[in-house]
Amino acid sequence: MSGAIYMDNHATTKPDPRVVEAMMPFLTTEYGNSSSRTHAFGWRAEEAVTRARGQVACLLNADPKEIYFTSGATESNNLALLGVMRSYAHKGDHAITGATEHPSVLDVLKELADRGARVTVLPVDRHGRIDPDAVRAAITDRTVLVSLMAANNEVGTLHPLAEIGAVCKERGVLFHTDAAQATGRIALDVQSMGIDLLSISAHKIHGPKGAGALYVRRKNPRVILEPVQRGGGQERGLRSGTLNVPGIVGLGAALEIARAEMPAEMRRVAALRDRLKKEILARLEDVVLNGHPEERLPNNLNLSFAYVEGEALVLALEGVAVSSGSACTSEKREPSHVLKAMGVSDDMAQTSIRFGLGRFNTEQEVDEVAGRVAAAVARLREISPLYQAARGGGDRTSGSYYSAHKGV
Repeated sequence: MSGAIYMDNHATTKPDPRVVEAMMPFLTTEYGNSSSRTHAFGWRAEEAVTRARGQVACLLNADPKEIYFTSGATESNNLALLGVMRSYAHKGDHAITGATEHPSVLDVLKELADRGARVTVLPVDRHGRIDPDAVRAAITDRTVLVSLMAANNEVGTLHPLAEIGAVCKERGVLFHTDAAQATGRIALDVQSMGIDLLSISAHKIHGPKGAGALYVRRKNPRVILEPVQRGGGQERGLRSGTLNVPGIVGLGAALEIARAEMPAEMRRVAALRDRLKKEILARLEDVVLNGHPEERLPNNLNLSFAYVEGEALVLALEGVAVSSGSACTSEKREPSHVLKAMGVSDDMAQTSIRFGLGRFNTEQEVDEVAGRVAAAVARLREISPLYQAARGGGDRTSGSYYSAHKGV
């Protein structure tokens, strides 16, 4: 699409040219299997995997031996949750999570609950945050695992990881975090944050699709996982299957770039995000910010536009790649489970748009998108019966959440 502007960086990111350059030899001349130990092709592939393992570990302040490569955060989440609950069944059968987690966590825990495990789903506050004291209160002598995401994929809210990690350590419970959205965007330190397992996906941080990693703590405590898939014994028997060497190289390169450039880059992206918010609010009324106003990802802006259906707005923004908060989980359209958990009314949840800014966005694009959004919302409101009724003196709110949170 000529002139398209990409602001859907929570869904995926454009691969950095430096990442692609690092991958290319392993897609062309260096095509060896990293498990082949009898010739130079395999040795060089193994060396590349080892180097990438160190790059991932460096970003997390972990040991390279604690990094296991997967196909992405969904697989990492499955491996972490299923692996822990099966391995520690002798200790307990209780897991704790939050209402705003990604389906790759919620669906796995639902399956475990259907099989007899006990699962506590903690509520979030109106900004989408979990209270560490709620975690402490939910832990029992049968609790094995707490799984709470580092940053929400829809509204960008950050959970207080260090505080939650401290609670888990205090009670002797393992702590897993889905860091797919947070990696490369906020500082992550598995030691100071008390994290025992952490999931990463390369394509969220300008790396390739189909590559990810799971951090698994080796000491204090040593975490033991039951493998989910078996076969050739790759990744020290925890995750069998031929390694995606080009993807792993790309993941390592993406994280190396993030480690070096993240502080400056995130300041720049946050400034773009704030500029977009300011420009939209200057042009439109009845707009609500979803998520925590401060404790949020620097690249996330999730807004509800009263009287405008989110899917209609996405379609009206031709040439702008954004996503609607009105997630469709089946043939029946459902409001976002994240926004509903935060107390947002169904009406307002259906009006939300997620802007995900990234490394390659510019000020010019931000200004262009703000103008297009304002024009599209104005057009859609002109044909909205609710908006016309409100202009005629009716209630200018839409649902209890909007009533309580007018403006931003």
